Amino acid sequence: MEALALQHKAEQNRVLRERLAQLKKERNAIILAHYYQRDEIQEIADFRGDSFLLAQKAASTDADVIVFCGVHFMGESAKILAPTKTVIIPDERAGCPMADMVNVEGLRALKRQHPNAKVVAYINTSAEVKSETDICCTSANALKVVNSVDSDEVIWVPDKNLGDYVSKFTNKKMIIWEGYCNTHDMLTIKDVEEMKRLHPNAQFVVHPECRPEVVAMGDFVGSTTAIIKYCKESPCQEFIVGTEDGTGYQLRLNSPDKQFHFATKYLVCPNMKVNNLKKVVKALETMKPEIYVPDHVAEQARQSLERMLLVK
Repeated sequence: MEALALQHKAEQNRVLRERLAQLKKERNAIILAHYYQRDEIQEIADFRGDSFLLAQKAASTDADVIVFCGVHFMGESAKILAPTKTVIIPDERAGCPMADMVNVEGLRALKRQHPNAKVVAYINTSAEVKSETDICCTSANALKVVNSVDSDEVIWVPDKNLGDYVSKFTNKKMIIWEGYCNTHDMLTIKDVEEMKRLHPNAQFVVHPECRPEVVAMGDFVGSTTAIIKYCKESPCQEFIVGTEDGTGYQLRLNSPDKQFHFATKYLVCPNMKVNNLKKVVKALETMKPEIYVPDHVAEQARQSLERMLLVK
């Protein structure tokens, strides 16, 4: 029975992939997928990556249509960087709780309290919040961005865990917002200790969105892209992974002979996982849901994103 169900699913996916190829050609569309997406989406993506790489691809593509398989703020960033393109997402319910933890009113109040500070916004923020910031960053370039601003004080929004990590490597005074990633923040010391007991030869690789005490246990700390690169190049053959489980697709693809154990079964972002192959096909058929960003918001937010892309 189970084998029959798997066969049926495989046939469904084959038909969907054929339809998708046809639609991409008709629409001159490109599919961008975040590393946290389901395997079936990463398999059909033109580009897989973290927020930084996908922002770069959105800014440089010559496609007419961008299908952004991620969460809502990522689609907004693509539209801001490629305003003449049509940007659609598979499911408009794919939000980001961390992004929702910071609002424009609260940020403006904090700016008034610290008038000499520059605002660095993690890319995991809404377009409206980006429009109130000096520069954006991702986990891949956060430290470089913070060190690049011409101010001794930095207002950091919204992820307190990543902000804490960055603060350890800079002389800037960081005023850190109290947001966090619901998924990464679930990982505890107890979880990691148990996995280390079960896999004593494994290295622990961890994303800095995790809690500081968990990050401190890491053999390697880095962005999703950095973790993937490290695991590929490391002579170690076994890893405990402290980031969202969708990363497993690229880890296994790059290093098929290595073993990867996710640090807890709860490292699953439910918002990333609302997207699926069927929804990608439907989005290209209907050209909905489409991402819109008001012009006045987009213009201010674009400056923040473009400054990020210029940081070397």
